[in-house]
Amino acid sequence: MKSIFSGLLLLASLGVQAQYTDMINSNRPGESFGAFSVGTNVLQFEGGIAYGESNHSSPLIPDVTQVDFQYQLRYGLFMEQLEIILDGDFARAEETIIRGATVTNNPYSNFQQNTLGAKYLLYDPYIQRELDGPNLYSWKKNNRPQWKDLIPAVSVYAGVNLLFGENPFKFPGEPNVSPKAALITQNNFAGGKWVLVSNFIVDKPTTDFPTYAGIFTLTHSIYARTGIFAEFQTYISDLYSDEVVRGGVAFLVTEDLQVDVSGLINFKDSPERWRAGIGVSYRLDMHNSDQYLFEDDEEESLYLEEKERREKERRRMRRQYQVDQPKE
Repeated sequence: MKSIFSGLLLLASLGVQAQYTDMINSNRPGESFGAFSVGTNVLQFEGGIAYGESNHSSPLIPDVTQVDFQYQLRYGLFMEQLEIILDGDFARAEETIIRGATVTNNPYSNFQQNTLGAKYLLYDPYIQRELDGPNLYSWKKNNRPQWKDLIPAVSVYAGVNLLFGENPFKFPGEPNVSPKAALITQNNFAGGKWVLVSNFIVDKPTTDFPTYAGIFTLTHSIYARTGIFAEFQTYISDLYSDEVVRGGVAFLVTEDLQVDVSGLINFKDSPERWRAGIGVSYRLDMHNSDQYLFEDDEEESLYLEEKERREKERRRMRRQYQVDQPKE
């Protein structure tokens, strides 16, 4: 009985090496990218609308109100580890300048961000953990925090910023095309109820004003379909530096649909920022079958042997069931 149970665990563990999940895997409502892809042949749209204000302590600097139309298009291409991402934000902003009794408003709109890139999973520690299987003798050891939980999944991201024409969100001399890169890590704790995602970003490094950023997102599932998140982001640049905190709630409507509410504040008084928004994520699931990510030929052979053994066991049990049935 123990050998059969161990075999079932092994086959089940080999089957979860694909990154495709039964439920939608959304980056929203935070700004960070998760380490895992949406899965091969899955097309996913994530969008939202947000309203925010940036108010300056100096009367010489205009205050800004802004509406953001955020969008993200993700597609799993060729293999489970690879994902193509179009990430952007179309903004409608208005500057307000007060000079004595005179109030001047200056509205403008354009793409504040529009980046096309690819993300690739380099290392997934959960593959080996699933192969090792749980401790069959101790529930406590399986559910308490362990040192190996600190080893994250690791992905890399590379993309290009595409901002063309006379764009008021571009700094003087900014090129139409510039690079962006990121290192992404993800830790799953307590069976995935707690997830920590870290993004280390280099944006526009070939321009006069490169930006270095870090995003750290902690999410927690509080109910079967509800999760909360808290996020810290820091920007370091000669053009603009800041630290912001985000928080929000996401609700899973169906396996392919998620809605969310979120907000943002920062720690500076020039500008003093806040923002609130809502969003939705939806996927078109064209995933036919999981691609098993075997580490080597030996692991693939082991999988096929276990699969054949299970088929034989099913046939044996069916024959035994027929023999045990009382004759009329």
